[in-house]
Amino acid sequence: MATNPPLPSPRTDPDGSAVIRVLTYNIRSMRDDTTALARVITACTPDLVLIQEAPRFFRWRKKLARLAAASGQVLLTGGATAAGPAVLCSLRATVEHTEDVLLPLTPGQHRRGFATAVVRFGDARLGVLSCHLSLQKDERYEQSGLLLDRLAALDVPHAVAGGDLNERPTGRSFRRLAAGLQDCWTTAPWGTEFTSTPTDPHQRIDAILATPGIEVLGCGVPTGLPGVTETDLRAATDHLPVLAALRIPASRTPGTSPE
Repeated sequence: MATNPPLPSPRTDPDGSAVIRVLTYNIRSMRDDTTALARVITACTPDLVLIQEAPRFFRWRKKLARLAAASGQVLLTGGATAAGPAVLCSLRATVEHTEDVLLPLTPGQHRRGFATAVVRFGDARLGVLSCHLSLQKDERYEQSGLLLDRLAALDVPHAVAGGDLNERPTGRSFRRLAAGLQDCWTTAPWGTEFTSTPTDPHQRIDAILATPGIEVLGCGVPTGLPGVTETDLRAATDHLPVLAALRIPASRTPGTSPE
């Protein structure tokens, strides 16, 4: 188990780079204790929240907007339009672009999709992707390749992806992703590792992944973080969240005009 030194707080540095916090969280369609869920998100003080299993049916936008407001965020993109993945963000983010992508449907399987965006924090420009990969291994492997393709298509110098991969790190889809991206827990373990289940954490199937140019300052389940209680983690949903602190390099020289 990793120790819990203080996780760096969000900030923008004089060189234009930005330290941000990214949270990924499967919220099980908000069918559990939404007050506990909002408390967990708030305590993590994230700049980006990559959600899986967002509400997709009656008044789903209103439900997501309420969760965002209760946790100090705004709804950026996703939800039903991405078949479940969504992205929330703090007001610190400047949004350039959003796109929800539906993936090919395999008969007999659930529809899957990606919620994607391009955002700026100071001079740091970042691609963002929230995903929930298939339970079926062959479809999941195909989706892992589509995820890498989608990140490349965002055409940004740095990108982060997070979500419920439905696979442990030894699986071929997880290994495919980790071959091209940093598995943030492996790079800089912080907090605790296992994300499933809250009542019996025994496997890591949720992850945050970052392109190589990003500095990972710490990543893991935020157990022991001030304001995050075991009671709330158990009540909020059937997964544990993953929180990462990342330093995103500046995309241009400070003081120059954007391209």
